[in-house]
Amino acid sequence: MTSIIANYLFAGLVFFGCKKPASQGNPIPVYHADTTVSITTDKANYSPGDLVSFSIDKPLPASAKIRYRQLDNIIADINIPGTSWKWTAPSTDFTGYMIEVYNIENGVEKIYGCTAVDVSSDWSHFPRYGFLSAYGQLSNNYMDSVMNNLSRLHINGIQFYDWEYDHHQPLAGTVSNPAASWPDIANRTNYKSTVDYYISSAHTHNMQAMSYNLCYGALDDAATDGVSDLWYLYTDQNHLTKYVLNLQAPFKSKIFLLDPSNTSWQQYIAGKTQDMYDVYAFDGYHVDQVGDIGSIYDFNGNSINLSVGFCSFLAAMKTYGPSKKLVMNAVNQFGQQASISTSPVDFLYTEVWSPNEAFNDLSNIIKNNDAWSNNTKKCTLAAYMDYNVAKGKGYFNTPGVLLADAVIFAFGGSHLEMGDHMLCNEYFPNANLQMKPDLQQAIIPYYDFLSGYENLLRDGGSFKTPDIISSDGKTMINNWPPQSGGISVIGKDLGNREVIHLINFANASSFDWRDTNGDQAMPKTYQNISYILTLTRPVSKLWMASPDINGGAMQQIPFTQSGNSIAFTLPTLQYWDMVVADY
Repeated sequence: MTSIIANYLFAGLVFFGCKKPASQGNPIPVYHADTTVSITTDKANYSPGDLVSFSIDKPLPASAKIRYRQLDNIIADINIPGTSWKWTAPSTDFTGYMIEVYNIENGVEKIYGCTAVDVSSDWSHFPRYGFLSAYGQLSNNYMDSVMNNLSRLHINGIQFYDWEYDHHQPLAGTVSNPAASWPDIANRTNYKSTVDYYISSAHTHNMQAMSYNLCYGALDDAATDGVSDLWYLYTDQNHLTKYVLNLQAPFKSKIFLLDPSNTSWQQYIAGKTQDMYDVYAFDGYHVDQVGDIGSIYDFNGNSINLSVGFCSFLAAMKTYGPSKKLVMNAVNQFGQQASISTSPVDFLYTEVWSPNEAFNDLSNIIKNNDAWSNNTKKCTLAAYMDYNVAKGKGYFNTPGVLLADAVIFAFGGSHLEMGDHMLCNEYFPNANLQMKPDLQQAIIPYYDFLSGYENLLRDGGSFKTPDIISSDGKTMINNWPPQSGGISVIGKDLGNREVIHLINFANASSFDWRDTNGDQAMPKTYQNISYILTLTRPVSKLWMASPDINGGAMQQIPFTQSGNSIAFTLPTLQYWDMVVADY
């Protein structure tokens, strides 16, 4: 969080005129792609050799077939056995598959629906992070609908935001006698039964449950719980004033910050975190911070470099909990390069704020995170859409969301946006904005695309400037970053193939990824646009896929070749097309 003060003050303004957040206990939409059938799987993620259970929501003709693809390679192509069936996941780890249900009608292939399967023994290899934000007395049916929807989007890790009791003591009660309910920092009542149910449901769907907490927070009563004044951060060298996030009622406490590199504090909070693990079956610790707070000192007057101190804290948490996953928020990249990227976190997480407001800033953050981790840790961005619109009730602007996702996904990142509602603010319980039906439909193939084509999007390769031109004058082509009136092109060399992403900014109203005021224009859809692409060697096959077309199903593209140049025609481009040239 860039400013917990701002986050929680906003929470007070928005939510404390009513009994509970809008998302708590109310039904949420069940997402269905805009295809003939809705295909679901029993889990969000699978290990090699697992049995995958599929179902569709209506019967199809006996001639309908199921096609399993790994990129452009057909693994199997069989008749559909009914409205439910099983498939044994292949033995290759860290691999995405697209599953297409189709038929031949009047000599033409018709796609009825698609889904994806991610076969990865470790979810953090290709993280697709979601969240929960409310833990009141919720019905099982409501919680099931939340988790089923997240599973349909292949969300494989869940951040349990603000579930804890006190920041310095996340467990309410004791290990032997845990509390049945407790007030969180915003004085909402959380329930053990709700947290337990959500964790159990996450595990049923093969999602990992991550416990949220600051790395250095303590409340007003921390001294009575054993937190020493020697561990705090101070704004002066004489330890007269502790650094404090000065929250007011209805919040139950101010939040004081401690030195994350202080070994006594590390030992203390590790013990309290272990108490929490002894009661709740969380799989890891989502570590938060508040960003750059300027000059700060320890009790002895020593200047503290927080961006370096985070590494010490994370190393200690891994030592005390070696089997647990770790991820830490780098607020606007604070501490990412110097500390977090080389620490024992399992993937990188950046909360994006001004001045990183342009689409090009998103791509630079992802590429920097890849470089700083030596391409060993994937990247998730907490990037909040329609920020000004969310100050009141309203709707997400579908074009803004899809363009942001297209850019994030094309550059190999994922987007923290889906949970018990869609995310529009750093205070996660803010559910002011709803998804319109077109966004509810469109978001499914985008996440199928992210999962099914993960080996092209997130599995190595090097970005490059492609040599591509429009040969028919229908579109203006420009290399990344986007320019007014053009289709932006991003190239990626994967050795045995080259990937070309075309993202349609031709009539974009701005290049502000956040679409702050919700006024990003819907792209003009282009039909039958012709290109000439020059590559380093002859091409054996050309194919494309798009989350905007046929649920993301792959289709081969005819081309003519002259030397190392190929001429081809794309059937359609709305938001984002991916073209793949196999050598």
